[in-house]
Amino acid sequence: MNQAELKQRTKQFALRIIRLVESLPRNTTATVVGKQLLRSGTSVGANYRANGRAKSRPDFVLKLSIVEEECDESLYWMELLVEADIIKETRLRPLMNEANEILSIIVSSIITARSKVSNRTPMAKRSALPDPKSEISIDPRSAIRDPRSPIPDLTSHELLA
Repeated sequence: MNQAELKQRTKQFALRIIRLVESLPRNTTATVVGKQLLRSGTSVGANYRANGRAKSRPDFVLKLSIVEEECDESLYWMELLVEADIIKETRLRPLMNEANEILSIIVSSIITARSKVSNRTPMAKRSALPDPKSEISIDPRSAIRDPRSPIPDLTSHELLA
């Protein structure tokens, strides 16, 4: 599935959420849970759309992570609607399946994008080894030492100092 198709799919998901919330009974619990579902469910598509404007790969991952959280939250509110006997699971199951599928796609995309970030992140520009021309001396008792120098013979008393 390409980016345009997923953009459309998340928009359709938001529209289905809107129709669901509009069909909920008019009582306090359904209204409160419905508003939460409306916020998170429509946020999935909105945040996926914003993902297209990511400025860098880490920003891309961050924006996808928001989509992941909102989609998972939408599932939570739908589960509450079912478990509170506000709506039958059979009626909500197709929408919950769609949320799970979108969530799986997003998580997979995050994993792929993170691996690309890790592979592209350059190592520190300087070597971990000290410059032999440097006049900086390294304390042999420190955690960082010149790997070219012999391991100091320290007594246990000196190690505790």
